[in-house]
Amino acid sequence: MTLSINKSYGILPNGEEVQAVQLTNKNGMQVHVISYGATVTSVKIPLANHKKVDVVLGFETLEDYIQSFELPSPPYFGAIIGRYAGRIKGSSFDLNGQAVKLNPNHGEHLLHGGASGFHQKNWKIENVKKGINSAVTLSYTSPAGEENFPGELTVTVTYCLTESNELLVEYNATTTEDTVLNFTHHSYFNLDGHEHTVTQQELFVNADRVIEKNHENIPTGRVLAVAESAFDFLEAKNCPTSIDDTFVLGDQEEMAVSLYSAKNNLQLSVYTNQPGVHVYVGGNCFDTISGKEGANYHPLSGICFETQNFPDAPNNNHFPSAVLKKGKNYYHKTIYKFQSKSI
Repeated sequence: MTLSINKSYGILPNGEEVQAVQLTNKNGMQVHVISYGATVTSVKIPLANHKKVDVVLGFETLEDYIQSFELPSPPYFGAIIGRYAGRIKGSSFDLNGQAVKLNPNHGEHLLHGGASGFHQKNWKIENVKKGINSAVTLSYTSPAGEENFPGELTVTVTYCLTESNELLVEYNATTTEDTVLNFTHHSYFNLDGHEHTVTQQELFVNADRVIEKNHENIPTGRVLAVAESAFDFLEAKNCPTSIDDTFVLGDQEEMAVSLYSAKNNLQLSVYTNQPGVHVYVGGNCFDTISGKEGANYHPLSGICFETQNFPDAPNNNHFPSAVLKKGKNYYHKTIYKFQSKSI
């Protein structure tokens, strides 16, 4: 069981150094994290044949991560998303009777925190824990008014690699003023390996309802049953070729989502305390930036399981509240568990 810090991952244009941490457990599973975007760059799982498979999409260099945000549709590979994951309609909402107007970055709407979201910040490595259940904690303080969100927001994210091949992600946040927030982790998974297509893997989503959206992917406010629709994954089936939708979760003790690769007899199970999971198939880099090991990522390269509150919750009072009150603590926990599936 080892943990290593490498301070030479790269230098940002502003001169800041980007640090890297690698977590390894007794089974040989490895998770690599960089401070830029608090990003997970690789997750390597040992297989029965003594080989390892890297199950997340990513890039080889810091420069590639930076340049990826200039793509027509940035992939946000492995990053922490904030202050608000998903879309906010019209980049505006009312809070405590006051109108808040955010900086739009997706047409007239706000997407994934804005043009300068948490995914492009160089987080500070606060702590590393060695030995059993090794972990790294990163922090970022978002100034009041960043992307026009109210309140100074102090955030920590801890990645913990357990001895049971679980990647545990825990978020905590406090604010100096009432504000809204919605964090998520944006890894694209592919259990066959990041150079393959995800559509031969089996997807299960433990949800009988999905958020209806309009042609701009903005929630309409309606919640629909998945029965007899393309969104019914209550029985596992092959990953769809196109999905960009939020499912309503139930019991937090139950598995929210699973993905299974018959090729590697490997299953990913996701657990969370969040009310929703946004499922997205993608990864396209438009033949512009090569992925790890020269992989050419395309629209079917990976699948995201963005555990979170609902998109546009600040504009839908019947959705779970996205408000964090001054003096209160935000806590979000998600577990990505990897295991061989019993036949």
